[in-house]
Amino acid sequence: MDILQNLADGLQVALAPQNLLFVLLGVSVGMMVGVLPGLGPAPTVALLLPITFGLEPSTAVIMLAGVYYGAMYGGTITSVLLRIPGEAASSPVRRSGSATASHRRCPARRPPTTPPASPASSRCSRSASRRTACSPSSSAHC
Repeated sequence: MDILQNLADGLQVALAPQNLLFVLLGVSVGMMVGVLPGLGPAPTVALLLPITFGLEPSTAVIMLAGVYYGAMYGGTITSVLLRIPGEAASSPVRRSGSATASHRRCPARRPPTTPPASPASSRCSRSASRRTACSPSSSAHC
């Protein structure tokens, strides 16, 4: 029962409104700094560490976790849109994400079991490269 009590205490601290506000602030700031090419999550946490000196220890760790994950997501944004991976974790995303974002293609999926009645009723049409390209009317759905 001691384990369940410790888990409940940890969740109570993590889900406190003040801590949720600081994790939101940390993710936002982490994304803004993480978008810069060349700055990964570890340097971002090191740069923003002085912000947490005046906070309670649990709130500071929660905010730094938000900064870390926000910087990871920010690095993915530059990897996809600018084709510049800021850290090693964003390198695989550069190939697939950049092509998808620049050509506005639908995600790869299995062909339908029955062909559509007419090409006009289909949301996506087959291109020559065997990938599905979105039509202008369906780009919001793909």
